[in-house]
Amino acid sequence: MTTSLTTAAATGGAEPAGAAAVTASPSAAPRRGKRLPHTPLNPRPSLALTLLTGLALVYTLLPLAWLVINATKDQKGLLDSFGLWFADDFNLWDNVTRTLTYDDGVFVRWLLNTLLYVAAGAGGATVLAVLGGYALAKFNFPGRKAVFAVVLGAVAVPGTALAVPTFLMFSKMGLTNTPWAVIIPSLISPFGLYLMWVFAAEAIPTELLEAARVDGSGELRTFFTIALPLLMPGTVTVLLFSMVATWNNYFLPLIMIKDPDWYPLTLGLSAWNSQAQTAGGEAVFDLIITGSLLTIVPIVVIFLLLQRFWQSGLAAGSVKE
Repeated sequence: MTTSLTTAAATGGAEPAGAAAVTASPSAAPRRGKRLPHTPLNPRPSLALTLLTGLALVYTLLPLAWLVINATKDQKGLLDSFGLWFADDFNLWDNVTRTLTYDDGVFVRWLLNTLLYVAAGAGGATVLAVLGGYALAKFNFPGRKAVFAVVLGAVAVPGTALAVPTFLMFSKMGLTNTPWAVIIPSLISPFGLYLMWVFAAEAIPTELLEAARVDGSGELRTFFTIALPLLMPGTVTVLLFSMVATWNNYFLPLIMIKDPDWYPLTLGLSAWNSQAQTAGGEAVFDLIITGSLLTIVPIVVIFLLLQRFWQSGLAAGSVKE
């Protein structure tokens, strides 16, 4: 009491506002450095999960880093230098030029073949998956459950199990060693069809389609003006999966294509690798590594360009407002 009166007298009888606020409610302001309690929205950090994520990141990026680093080395530098560090000379641009011009520019021909297979095969598979998934999700017709069972069964069958029967069938038809032997099997994507089926069932309200039909809109107009924009995230997802599968396809072209002029990049790089390991063959390991780096660049670019369309609707409909 005496201390308070002395302080008040020293300050002219007026207590500072900040001191009054602290005196009135000492627990109003939290302490500095006090951590918020752990809740589902603010979970406790997990050391094990952090280490596991770090290992997964290293496992994913280490081969890519090795590929980029060694693409800057010549044939001698690959053998004399450490694999995860650069050599004395930087030969990336020379390696790219040699890769594109080696053997009369056959790498460019393989790249164009791969683009053809991706555009026709993956593009066609995406179109068929979107149309089929929309029809199965929004139309009732006899045999719909049977189609559902067939699609699920097709998803469970690995593609390698169908490679030999497909080869025998295409051989009877005289389509082997032609681009059609790679394009036609790539048009069938059971997983893409199932994914679009599930996505269309949730992304397109049936009431919206019925309102469009009441207003006199035809089925094609309703699909292209109403359904297709709503299906864009799922369409881009199926397109990405189909493109990656077709771009990296190796086993199907291996058994279907014998003419090097129709090789995709995967088969062409494998042929260069076999040539380098053959007695008397020219060792072109530097070109193989550089070609592998050039092979993954288009996929990375396409993924980055389509990523905004993919992410824009991944959570659409997940929260009811």
